[in-house]
Amino acid sequence: MKYHALTLRLLLLAASPLLTDCSTTGKTNAAQPSAEAASTAKAAKGKALDKVGPEKIEDEKDEYATADLADPLIPLNRGTFWLNDQLYTFVLRPISKGYEFILPRPVRKGIDNAFENVKYPVRVVNCTLQGKLKRAGQETGKFVVNTVGGVGGIFRPAERIPALANVPEEDTAQTLAKWGFPNGPYLVLPLLGPSTFRDTVGLAGDYALNPVNWPYLYWYGARSKHDWVVVPPFSNTLRSLPTQLDKYDTITKDAVDPYLSARSAYAQNRAEAEKK
Repeated sequence: MKYHALTLRLLLLAASPLLTDCSTTGKTNAAQPSAEAASTAKAAKGKALDKVGPEKIEDEKDEYATADLADPLIPLNRGTFWLNDQLYTFVLRPISKGYEFILPRPVRKGIDNAFENVKYPVRVVNCTLQGKLKRAGQETGKFVVNTVGGVGGIFRPAERIPALANVPEEDTAQTLAKWGFPNGPYLVLPLLGPSTFRDTVGLAGDYALNPVNWPYLYWYGARSKHDWVVVPPFSNTLRSLPTQLDKYDTITKDAVDPYLSARSAYAQNRAEAEKK
């Protein structure tokens, strides 16, 4: 029993980089679908029904070309996408439902707010690296107001201040894009979902900048003596599950080809994020 509990804990911990950062990736695991994504899914319907085998692969190449996102690893990505779907359905979804059952929505909202507030270094560092100093100042103002006036970030009074409300979030992948790094191939990561080579590197940067993960990173070599260090990243993953799974369901449930729908939504939302 102890072995299975440890395995599940490590499984969820491994999912924390993207499950906790999807708000920045479209960092994201399942981005909200746009009208264009819905249109793309409908356009793909006839093709998906009529084409199989090599012809379907060629069709997918046309699809990713229009989305400006190279997907040369389609067979591998589709296999990983299927595996992720099984994990979401049979492992993470029951955990998410249990979390929602135990904690009422206002409590979950407060937890979400606190964890997002702690991610301040991710946002302010990347604003600075992109030369967006005004936005870095806004992020600092939000952090101070929410930390002091929002009881450690549980509440978000900064959203009631026009100058601090609705500040677009920045992440490491957006910084790399700003510096001219190309997307690279589209990747579906185990557990973490849609990404690209550049965004995967960005995820590592976001993970290192997030204070929630600092105890785990610092004590990594001695975690057997400091089991408490897995609690913050584990909690961060757990609290994000309901939102991320809802987004995933919204994208895939009515899609003729869920893989194409998820890829299209991811590409569009990343492109929109980089424009802000």
